[in-house]
Amino acid sequence: MVDGAQYARWSRKVFEEMRAGGVDAVHATVAYHENFRETVDLIAAWNRRLAEHGDLIAKARSVEEIEAARATGRTAILFGVQNPSPIEADLGLVEVLADLGIRFLQLTYNNQSLLGAGWQEYEDGGVTRMGREVIAEMNRCGIAIDMSHAGERTAVEAIERSARPVTVSHANPRWWRDTARNVSDRVIDALAAHDGLLGLSLYPHHLAGGPDCTLEDFCAMAARLAERIGPQRIGIGSDLCQDQPDSVVAWMRDGRWTFQTAANPNGPPVFPPQPGWFRSNADFPGIRAGLVTAGFSATEADGIMGNNWIDFMRRAFVRG
Repeated sequence: MVDGAQYARWSRKVFEEMRAGGVDAVHATVAYHENFRETVDLIAAWNRRLAEHGDLIAKARSVEEIEAARATGRTAILFGVQNPSPIEADLGLVEVLADLGIRFLQLTYNNQSLLGAGWQEYEDGGVTRMGREVIAEMNRCGIAIDMSHAGERTAVEAIERSARPVTVSHANPRWWRDTARNVSDRVIDALAAHDGLLGLSLYPHHLAGGPDCTLEDFCAMAARLAERIGPQRIGIGSDLCQDQPDSVVAWMRDGRWTFQTAANPNGPPVFPPQPGWFRSNADFPGIRAGLVTAGFSATEADGIMGNNWIDFMRRAFVRG
């Protein structure tokens, strides 16, 4: 069982819930808008956390290390970054971050970056000159390219340009919940055509009905999506932000680039409540049961719950 995106307020309670839910690996967000030095500090903090809770979690940089953690009854933690800020304007820092354990990196986070356009920009000019260089370097260094939060043109161009499969680690089809943060059929089809993977999000703003979304509706959406691209192109990227204070929402959305609250100018943003069927890592087995009820075979459900992520990582994490 693999979760393709989380940014929980990490604690022993969260790690115990991972074990209770049988979660074998989690792609954990290390940084958002932090620069390189700040990201190194956050990695150092993660290394201390891994040592303190080493009976429950283990650092992983490869599928082999995920399997080793699983064999010892621990959850593998894979490091990811949701914005290219840590590489600053220095292509050489891509390899340095890879050596430090970063295995996922988004080319944008809502706004225009040096690499491409985020979904909230007025114009999407696609992958930039530096973006092309970074894509090639990420391919060489074995860092998976993540196009969550990207504009449509930027996402499609990155998927088509990459020599390795690309993911949108946490989003849902736009036809199910009509928000530009979810992905269009054009992006979904590009992922499918290039051996990529869509991690279905459980974050309420991405769900039809928000916090009131039912497990049945979510699994029906997954079944409809599978008819279009096949169940092997689908995973779970919960985007779980469990126990985070509401102040974190402003940092995620606004970073240091504005003094205003971009998405909610009339008041401070807050985290929405999770749907009752998914509030922590301990709830993952219920999703698998829901997928089977919705018509997926046991093998297909196991793929969506984790095996498809493992297959993706085998292809994306190759260095050289």
